[in-house]
Amino acid sequence: MNNLDAARRSLDRASLILEEATHLRSRGGWNLVVRRCQESVELALKGALMWAGLDVPRVHDVGPALQYHKERFPAHFQSAIGKLASISRVLRAEREISFYGDEQSGVPPEMLYTAEDADEAIEKARLVLDVCRRLVEGCNCGGGEDGWSSM
Repeated sequence: MNNLDAARRSLDRASLILEEATHLRSRGGWNLVVRRCQESVELALKGALMWAGLDVPRVHDVGPALQYHKERFPAHFQSAIGKLASISRVLRAEREISFYGDEQSGVPPEMLYTAEDADEAIEKARLVLDVCRRLVEGCNCGGGEDGWSSM
């Protein structure tokens, strides 16, 4: 399997996980939506790293790797890296809490998140997946001057 195939597979998995998140949103599983969105973002960004032929770090937040290797990406993707890294960092911070709750205070994860939190996480994950899909599929799909109208 080459880098492009690996990247596409990673994006396909990210897309499936985002679909799960959307289903969980309809069931009121706000905390699980946040968790699945983090996983989707992680896989999408790892797909971008694979596309660039880079070793994928075995960490949940690969934003720093994107920033470090910024020059390996086309200009239109480079312009999005700051936003992508920020989303990755924010959702990474929620990864364990959204699944296990606040262990210090004993608050379960279901009590820590709202519908608004779930909607925000889905919006972020969709943005990341869209930007990474455009990179991997080689599409500079119009929009703004740099091709990323949603940024």
